[in-house]
Amino acid sequence: MSAKVLISGAGVGGSTLAHWLGRSGFEVTVVERAAGQRSSGNPVDVRGAAADVVAEMGVLPELRKAATSVARISFVDANGRRRVSMSTKNSGVSADRDIELARADLARILLDAARDQAEMRWGDTITGLTPQDSGVAVTFENSAPQTFDYVVGADGLHSNVRKLAFGPESQFVRHMGIYVATLPVDRAYGDADEVVMYNTPGRSISVHPAGGKPLAAFMFRSPVRPGFDYRDIEQHRRLLLEAFDGPAGIFGDLFDQVRAAGDLYFDAVSRVDLPHWSKGRITLLGDSASSVSLFGDGSSLAIAAAHTLAEELGRTPGEPDTALRRYEQRHRRVAGPKQRGARAAGAFIVPGSRLAILLRDTAVRFVR
Repeated sequence: MSAKVLISGAGVGGSTLAHWLGRSGFEVTVVERAAGQRSSGNPVDVRGAAADVVAEMGVLPELRKAATSVARISFVDANGRRRVSMSTKNSGVSADRDIELARADLARILLDAARDQAEMRWGDTITGLTPQDSGVAVTFENSAPQTFDYVVGADGLHSNVRKLAFGPESQFVRHMGIYVATLPVDRAYGDADEVVMYNTPGRSISVHPAGGKPLAAFMFRSPVRPGFDYRDIEQHRRLLLEAFDGPAGIFGDLFDQVRAAGDLYFDAVSRVDLPHWSKGRITLLGDSASSVSLFGDGSSLAIAAAHTLAEELGRTPGEPDTALRRYEQRHRRVAGPKQRGARAAGAFIVPGSRLAILLRDTAVRFVR
């Protein structure tokens, strides 16, 4: 009989893994807490090894149709005048394969590729994991208990599988000193291929054209907020409005949309560090294992990790220790440098002082 795999999370990594495991003959079930996919999401990149994976999946044409085609980012003053601009296009032999698109579009396309390979369970979640000699006994909130050969946590920064199998989030998630909110807005502020960003010390507001569906991003530096609940949208709205209680330049009118928003994403920029990604036949994938949050090619890493995990499970499905050890060894070499570069990216996008803003703009002029 084929091995049975339960994947928690129907996002980028979970859908990619479901596709590849299904193609390899595994019996795959995907459980997702949400009733359906989110309709919004910040633009993300598919690049490097991930571009090869999606090409082999046959979804590259669909991804290109959904691409946002942004070519540059412009840093502006309070009146909207461009202080300096820089290209967002990568150079090199693989640059023509890189794609930027909305996370929601990427997740939708990958999920469509996985539907014929897996059973989908929406509006349900795992409540218990009990390791056994030859599998994992799983209980659910809304489904009958089952036993699987493998359980994969592809359920993001606030992973439920990680909490149940490895311990509380506080042991592994490190706040990086920045909070971020994203919100679909009614208009773009620059050209169709241009992200426009305005900085004050420790604050950043930007609008991405997102292929005709503009998306605003608000970032601010802050220590950990006591009592922060990543599911409490009213708390998020209050924290965001408090953080930007001051001049916002040309973006001042966005805050009326923040007050009225029903689909506001808000979270801490965080890094996940675990000594090991697997425990018995339970393993973690993507942000749940090695999040670099906003600044580290998270979607590309999740796609590449899913392909690596599927390869290793396919090579030795009956040897969990061997397969999962090889998966982790291979992907840590890819994810590690991205994690180490996340703080530098944060300093670039959200400079902490007027001097830091000036130095950033000067560096961009020099490099350009």
